[in-house]
Amino acid sequence: MNIDQLVFAFAGSIILVSVVFAVFHSLYWLWLTAFVGANLLQASITGFCPLALILKSLGYKSGSAF
Repeated sequence: MNIDQLVFAFAGSIILVSVVFAVFHSLYWLWLTAFVGANLLQASITGFCPLALILKSLGYKSGSAF
């Protein structure tokens, strides 16, 4: 897997987990969903993604977006 695929998989997983927590525990978990969505939006505009930098330093190969 390249960095792009890992970033999308990680973001999708965090969103799904936070929605499940919001349904079964507290609606405040939707703030995590909003944070991940906002981070994806700013990454699409600026091209800067903290997770992509971390994955690159761990040696994962680059994709076309990051």
